[in-house]
Parts: sequence; C-alpha cells; structure tokens
Amino acid sequence: MAPQQTGSRKRKAPAIEAGAASSSSQGLAAADAEGPLLPKKQKRPATRRSLVHYLKGREVGAWGGSGISDSEGELRGYAVQKLPELLRERELALGTLNKVFASQWLNARQVVCGTKCNTLFVVDVHSGQITRIPLMRDRGPWLARAQPTCGIHAIELNPSKTLLATGGENPNSLAVYQLPTLDPVCLGDRHGHKDWIFTIAWMSDTVAVSGSRDGTVALWWMDPDMFSGSIAWHNDAGLPVYAHIRPRDMETIPRSSTSPSNRKVRALAFSGKNQELGAVSLDGYFHLWKARSTLSRLLSIRLPYCRENVCLTYCDELSLYAVGSQSHVSFLDPRQRQQNIRPLCSREGGTGVRSLSFYQHIITVGTGHGSLLFYDIRAQKFLEERASASPDSSPGPSGRKLKLTCGRGWLNHDYLWVNYFGGIGEFPNALYTHCYNWPEMKLFVAGGPLPSGLHGNYAGLWS
Repeated sequence: MAPQQTGSRKRKAPAIEAGAASSSSQGLAAADAEGPLLPKKQKRPATRRSLVHYLKGREVGAWGGSGISDSEGELRGYAVQKLPELLRERELALGTLNKVFASQWLNARQVVCGTKCNTLFVVDVHSGQITRIPLMRDRGPWLARAQPTCGIHAIELNPSKTLLATGGENPNSLAVYQLPTLDPVCLGDRHGHKDWIFTIAWMSDTVAVSGSRDGTVALWWMDPDMFSGSIAWHNDAGLPVYAHIRPRDMETIPRSSTSPSNRKVRALAFSGKNQELGAVSLDGYFHLWKARSTLSRLLSIRLPYCRENVCLTYCDELSLYAVGSQSHVSFLDPRQRQQNIRPLCSREGGTGVRSLSFYQHIITVGTGHGSLLFYDIRAQKFLEERASASPDSSPGPSGRKLKLTCGRGWLNHDYLWVNYFGGIGEFPNALYTHCYNWPEMKLFVAGGPLPSGLHGNYAGLWS
C-alpha cells in the first residue's frame, strides 16, 4: 500500500479529493448471475400491479429488458421510483484501504473496486471477504513515475461482461482483464497517456476509450485473439503473460481561453444509439466526438457551472448527458440548441456532486457530504420522503427531499487528522462511486473522506 503523504509543517487549507468519474450508463446494467448464485430463469409470471409482487418477481428474472407490456413497463417505472425509500444500509469493512474511487458489479454477490492506494480488489457483499487482484506492470521503467497518491480512478466492464478495463500499476496505463477469471489480457503502456487515467468507457466489446489528466483521449482496440483462450498464458516462472498494446487513435482536448492549463479529461460517457462520445474537462467544457474507427470532434460547449466538473453519465432513453459539478447537475442534449431541462442544485454544503448514474427517469446523485439524492427528470424535482400516515389516510409526500445518509466508515487517526482537522471524531465520506444490481434491487456505494490528506474508506450495501 502506498504511504500516506503528510505534507509540510506549515498549515494550509485542506485540498479536496478529486475522486472518481461517475458510473456510466453501461455500469448500470444488470449484474450477471454466475454459477449457482441465482435460480435458473423461469417463465415470467402473470403481470400483477402490486409492488410487493413485482419485487418478489425480481429473483426469477421477471424484470425483462425487452418485449414488456405497457402495464409491466408502468410497474417497472413505479418500482424504480419507489426503491430508494425502501433501501437500508449494511456497512462493509474494508480494513485500512484508502478511498474507493471506482466500482462495478461482477455478478450477484461480487463487486470489483479500485482505491486511491492503487489497490484493485473484489469484495463479496454476502461474506465481506476481500480478494486483491495483482496489477499489470509496464514493460519498461516508467518515464515519469506517478505519485503514490493517484490510485485507480476508473473500472468499466464491456457490454457482454467478458472484459474489464481499469488502470495498471502505472496509473497512466490501461489494463484489461478477462472475466470471470480476471486473468490479465493486455496493457496499454506503449505510446499512450503521459499522466493518470481518470476515466474509461467501452464503445463495443473490443473497443475502449480512456481519458487522462494529460488532456488526451485514447482509443484502444483489443484483438480477439488475445483473449480467445480460457486460460491465461504463463512464463517459465509461472507469472501471467499479457500483450502490450498502443492506442489506435489519440485526440487532444482543445485549449480554452479561460483556463488553458486545466484541460484535464475528467469523465467520459458513450452513446451507443448515436455512436458518440461525450467528455468533460476540468476547464469547464463538455466535448463531443463522433466515434468510429477514429474519433472526430463535433463540438465543445462551455458548461453553465464550471467548478469541479468531475462526473458524467448518459441516458440512452432520454438522449441526455448529465454533468456533476461543485453544487449542480447540468443536463445536455447536444442536438438541442436550447436546453429545456434546468440544472438541479444539490445544496450539500458546496461539497460537490461526486458520482452520478441514470436509470430510466431517475438520476442518483452521490455527494461529497455522505448522502445519496434521487432526482426525477420527468417531474424535474427530487424524490421526497413519505410523511407518516394517520390512521385514516395513506402516507403522502412530506415536502422533504429524500436523502440516504451513509455510515461513518473508517478513518485513520493519524498526524494529519490530529493537527489539521483538530481530531474531529466524525467526518462525512464523499461518495465517489455507486453502482446498482437491478435484478436484486441492490445498490453498492463507496468512497472515503473528502479532504485529500485524510486516509479512510467507506463501503455499504443498500438493499
């Protein structure tokens, strides 16, 4: 584990952790059921309009993705809207790992995570067992060895859930593993990024895109011959052997006149319907490329809220991008000259929007203050708590925003905590990542303390 930097003796205002890019729309896809973990798929039962029957039906695959009737679609939308108020938290212990920046469901009980301390691991949400995954190493010495505080900022699964892309031991390199075995396939360490990879998006089962702090976007093609076998190659010492690849194309973010030195690519989101790639950069711009065998930039738009634009997600059903900033979520439809959906304000003490995800018309917002918010894009308002029902009436909206507050997690009581933060007993955790397992109506949430100097973690299963 990388050592925690303690800084100089001179006190300064604490830096805010950049965190991870958002969960992409692909990251919201239902988790695969492997082996005996879930019952075999049965015939869909007759549709009932009860939410209780609907939730029971989830475990036998009643939640279909295609060919659903109007009544089923209506009930599914109703269940998605009602789920947040039914969720209850169970914290997961992660030991002394530092800040979870990225996560994805692998199957019905396993989530793969990446941390600031450059650890890639799988956690079993039933047993709590943690399994560390070895990181891939560059072929030669790093030209500029990365700082130990960078970590793994992105984890993405391809559409068929057969490959996983993330960072390598050198956070400038793109590492690809085969699923479900997590055998190494290839490492993009040749003529690629010269700074940390912040974000990754899959365009197809064999084409991925990465965005870096060096202001570039790289297009990577995986040769199917590299992962056609089910067993990884090993050398004489028994160590896995993987290919070393270079990007097929690289594009540089245009420099802005307002902040020419801060064009770091912070988040990516891919539109499969339009074959377009969206990106946000820390200079306050949204960029759009046409994604074919190469990337062709279509436009760059100045965002209405330009501070700490660190997450981005896309909804295919609504053809809409959502960008998270310091205190707002902005909505963009690149095909509309006039944006019809007003930005939402998170109002969480200026700690920022740290993770975003779309599902149907509900957007989930993870904040820097340890809370989850839920916004109905159709009604253009946050979901509300239900008021306590009187004996003669059913519960109705209370007028209070529905907010799920996450647990304390673990915080290292070290020198920085004592001297810079006065030994504060509790510190809210920034929710850098979250991902849904929709067939089982579960939500995995993780993060850690927002100030960059503090060492700690949080992970919880909401179900």
